[in-house]
Amino acid sequence: MDRRRIAILFSVAAVALAVMIFAIVGASGESGAPTLQAPPPSRFDGALLPPNVRAPGFALRDQDGRRVTMKEYRGKVVVVTFLYSHCKDTCPVQAQQIKGALDDLGHDVPALSISVDPPGDKPKSVRHFNAKQGMTGRLRWVLGNESQLSRLWKGFAIIPQSPDQEHMARIVLIDRKGMQRIGFPASQVTPERLAHDIRALERERD
Repeated sequence: MDRRRIAILFSVAAVALAVMIFAIVGASGESGAPTLQAPPPSRFDGALLPPNVRAPGFALRDQDGRRVTMKEYRGKVVVVTFLYSHCKDTCPVQAQQIKGALDDLGHDVPALSISVDPPGDKPKSVRHFNAKQGMTGRLRWVLGNESQLSRLWKGFAIIPQSPDQEHMARIVLIDRKGMQRIGFPASQVTPERLAHDIRALERERD
């Protein structure tokens, strides 16, 4: 067989192979094979948390000595944050972000602050913090000893305050079913974004 005929046969084979590859790729796309696509946009401004993670249950005391539980808020959207009453920087800012969100909403929703400094967070210091931030009657604290609160820190994936490390500044939104749904790092939250996501959760129906 001469070189010319070999070249022609080689060219035909190459074209046929290209056609086959094109057909296979096209068929894979049509048959629903996995393809790289951008995820659909979220209707929330905060970060979506892993699905089906329930907010940890508890039965402790608030700053007024009253029993406070997570179960009592079932059926409501709840704002949960993690503060300590002697904090001078991130905690007052978070309190003001929540205050601004509630003002933006035009109505209050339950807002809980889980103590991250059990030895320092006493009812008197917590009430003083709330009064200074204008959150008396709007922010309810969950108080207890380290053993009691460590379950909550673990359940919300929070690092508490310590002499060697600043606590994790974060806000979590709990939906009506008691599930952790939205997370806001302190550096990313604004009153408007927080209020937006509270409204979105309030509009959800079973």
